[in-house]
Amino acid sequence: MVGGGVSRGWGYFRIITGTVLGGVLGFYVMHRVEIGYKEKMKERLRRYEMEIKRKQTQLNEIDDSA
Repeated sequence: MVGGGVSRGWGYFRIITGTVLGGVLGFYVMHRVEIGYKEKMKERLRRYEMEIKRKQTQLNEIDDSA
């Protein structure tokens, strides 16, 4: 079969291209997920620190009044 080489080459090209593009897309998606997760954790840490400061302030006020 004479046309078999062209078809096989085209198949290899499609497989390689799909693999590379799939890898790039996967990397991009995971990058975005990681960035979103880090931002969410920063916000949770900020809220936690504010709560700790608020509780510390309340304890100091109670100690001062006693």
